[in-house]
Amino acid sequence: MKAIKNIRLKHYDYSQNGYYFVTICTNYRRPYLAKLNSEIHGAIKKLNEIEGVKIDYYTILPSHVHLILILNECKIHLGEIVRRFKASSSKETGIKLWRPNYYEHVIRNEQALFKIREYIKSNPLKEKIEFEQFYEL
Repeated sequence: MKAIKNIRLKHYDYSQNGYYFVTICTNYRRPYLAKLNSEIHGAIKKLNEIEGVKIDYYTILPSHVHLILILNECKIHLGEIVRRFKASSSKETGIKLWRPNYYEHVIRNEQALFKIREYIKSNPLKEKIEFEQFYEL
């Protein structure tokens, strides 16, 4: 079995207060979510029940989900939050929905936050994300 590459920042505390942009892709990028919209909405809303977690913005596309999460005095780290989302939504649907791992980006300032929200809203199908664009003036 092939090892999964760790793409997280070394020595970064992912339970630290702040905004996080997360993208979670379906298994083999299959368009499962086109027919499971309400179940995925429900699983995302459940994240607000975790102490210290708030959903800022999200969109559901056929093969992936974009989320902006706000962590504030959260007792668990981002990876556990994503794991809970994946587990509850897979259990709810009865399908192994998600590919291993997820993509995350620590949002570093308000300007980037607004640009990422705009990206999620207007460019949800753009395949490659160039994070540097969010920090340009």
